Amino acid sequence: MIPEQGVVVMVCSTVKAGTECAFMAKEGCGYSGGTCLPVVEQCEGCQRAAEFPTGKFCSSYPNPAIKWKAGNCNFATHTKLEVQDKQKINPLKASKRNNKKK
Repeated sequence: MIPEQGVVVMVCSTVKAGTECAFMAKEGCGYSGGTCLPVVEQCEGCQRAAEFPTGKFCSSYPNPAIKWKAGNCNFATHTKLEVQDKQKINPLKASKRNNKKK
Protein backbone atom coordinates (compact mmCIF):
# COMPACT_ATOMS: atom_id res chain seq x y z
CA MET A 1 0.00 0.00 0.00
CA ILE A 2 1.20 3.47 -0.86
CA PRO A 3 0.40 5.38 2.37
CA GLU A 4 0.34 8.94 1.02
CA GLN A 5 -2.08 8.06 -1.78
CA GLY A 6 -4.15 5.37 -0.06
CA VAL A 7 -3.71 3.01 -3.03
CA VAL A 8 -3.31 -0.72 -2.58
CA VAL A 9 -0.89 -2.18 -5.10
CA MET A 10 -1.36 -5.87 -5.78
CA VAL A 11 1.61 -7.79 -7.10
CA CYS A 12 1.09 -10.81 -9.34
CA SER A 13 2.03 -14.11 -7.79
CA THR A 14 1.13 -16.39 -10.72
CA VAL A 15 2.60 -16.08 -14.23
CA LYS A 16 3.86 -12.45 -14.08
CA ALA A 17 5.43 -12.76 -10.63
CA GLY A 18 6.67 -9.52 -9.15
CA THR A 19 4.75 -7.10 -11.38
CA GLU A 20 1.78 -4.93 -10.49
CA CYS A 21 -1.50 -6.45 -11.63
CA ALA A 22 -5.01 -5.00 -11.63
CA PHE A 23 -6.52 -8.49 -11.49
CA MET A 24 -4.72 -9.66 -8.34
CA ALA A 25 -6.74 -9.93 -5.15
CA LYS A 26 -5.99 -11.25 -1.70
CA GLU A 27 -7.29 -14.67 -2.76
CA GLY A 28 -5.16 -14.76 -5.93
CA CYS A 29 -5.71 -13.86 -9.55
CA GLY A 30 -9.24 -12.58 -10.10
CA TYR A 31 -9.25 -13.17 -13.86
CA SER A 32 -11.38 -15.97 -15.26
CA GLY A 33 -9.32 -19.14 -14.97
CA GLY A 34 -7.09 -17.68 -12.27
CA THR A 35 -4.17 -16.81 -14.56
CA CYS A 36 -3.21 -14.60 -17.48
CA LEU A 37 -2.91 -16.18 -20.91
CA PRO A 38 0.19 -15.85 -23.15
CA VAL A 39 0.29 -13.40 -26.06
CA VAL A 40 -0.85 -14.50 -29.51
CA GLU A 41 0.97 -14.23 -32.84
CA GLN A 42 -0.59 -10.84 -33.64
CA CYS A 43 1.02 -9.38 -30.49
CA GLU A 44 4.57 -9.90 -31.78
CA GLY A 45 6.31 -6.52 -31.91
CA CYS A 46 4.00 -4.83 -29.40
CA GLN A 47 5.71 -2.86 -26.62
CA ARG A 48 3.14 -4.13 -24.11
CA ALA A 49 4.16 -7.77 -24.62
CA ALA A 50 6.72 -8.53 -21.93
CA GLU A 51 8.91 -11.57 -21.41
CA PHE A 52 8.62 -13.33 -18.06
CA PRO A 53 10.23 -16.57 -16.81
CA THR A 54 6.91 -18.34 -17.45
CA GLY A 55 6.50 -16.99 -21.01
CA LYS A 56 5.47 -13.87 -22.90
CA PHE A 57 2.43 -12.00 -21.54
CA CYS A 58 0.61 -8.73 -22.21
CA SER A 59 1.14 -6.09 -19.54
CA SER A 60 -2.27 -4.50 -20.21
CA TYR A 61 -4.74 -7.34 -20.72
CA PRO A 62 -4.90 -10.89 -19.31
CA ASN A 63 -6.28 -12.54 -22.48
CA PRO A 64 -4.82 -10.94 -25.64
CA ALA A 65 -6.60 -13.35 -28.03
CA ILE A 66 -9.97 -11.77 -27.18
CA LYS A 67 -8.68 -8.31 -28.11
CA TRP A 68 -7.74 -9.50 -31.61
CA LYS A 69 -11.00 -11.40 -32.17
CA ALA A 70 -12.95 -8.40 -33.51
CA GLY A 71 -10.09 -6.77 -35.43
CA ASN A 72 -7.11 -4.81 -34.17
CA CYS A 73 -6.32 -4.74 -30.46
CA ASN A 74 -6.89 -1.27 -29.05
CA PHE A 75 -3.81 -1.66 -26.80
CA ALA A 76 -1.45 -2.59 -29.67
CA THR A 77 1.51 -0.25 -30.06
CA HIS A 78 2.80 -1.81 -33.27
CA THR A 79 -0.28 -1.32 -35.47
CA LYS A 80 -1.61 1.90 -36.89
CA LEU A 81 -5.19 2.68 -37.72
CA GLU A 82 -5.84 2.97 -41.41
CA VAL A 83 -7.31 6.36 -42.15
CA GLN A 84 -9.88 6.16 -44.86
CA ASP A 85 -9.75 8.75 -47.60
CA LYS A 86 -12.32 11.45 -47.20
CA GLN A 87 -15.02 11.48 -49.79
CA LYS A 88 -14.26 13.99 -52.51
CA ILE A 89 -16.67 16.89 -52.57
CA ASN A 90 -17.75 18.43 -55.82
CA PRO A 91 -17.23 22.19 -55.31
CA LEU A 92 -20.09 23.10 -57.65
CA LYS A 93 -22.60 20.95 -55.72
CA ALA A 94 -21.29 22.24 -52.39
CA SER A 95 -21.80 25.79 -53.58
CA LYS A 96 -25.39 25.02 -54.62
CA ARG A 97 -26.12 23.40 -51.24
CA ASN A 98 -24.80 26.45 -49.41
CA ASN A 99 -26.96 28.78 -51.55
CA LYS A 100 -30.09 26.75 -50.74
CA LYS A 101 -29.50 27.15 -47.01
CA LYS A 102 -29.39 30.96 -47.24
